[in-house]
Amino acid sequence: MMMVTAALAGCADQEGEWFDQPFVRIAAPNGTASQIVLTNVRAVNAYTVYLSSRPVTDSLEVSYEIIVGDGLQEDVDYKIVTTQNPVKFLPGIYDAPIRVRWLKHDVDPTKDNTMTIRLTGNSKGYTLGYPGPDRVQSQVVIEKRNE
Repeated sequence: MMMVTAALAGCADQEGEWFDQPFVRIAAPNGTASQIVLTNVRAVNAYTVYLSSRPVTDSLEVSYEIIVGDGLQEDVDYKIVTTQNPVKFLPGIYDAPIRVRWLKHDVDPTKDNTMTIRLTGNSKGYTLGYPGPDRVQSQVVIEKRNE
């Protein structure tokens, strides 16, 4: 049984996509760059900033902005729980949440009911989002919809 486990673990190391440059990205709780939040749900969601690099020996700060569409109002539709900006990664830490409390409140479907959390920079000049021209997960877009 041990030999089978070791063989499978060795194969797993060669799966997936590998990058040779450090980067930071942000993802919704489902691991993607977008999420739908229904108006009948009251929850605190964590949008996680991930650091992908070799171990860092000092801290890394990642700044972000929150862009809110004209259909959402703070303290009516949502509340930003995480106030730390930039988020700080100490040595050995590879993820940090930005938390948003979603409140029960219907939205006007004719308006822009989105919130975008966009990474804007970091203290080491690492790539924002996955490396490549599309910079996937350099931002996460949340849309609030009526149930």
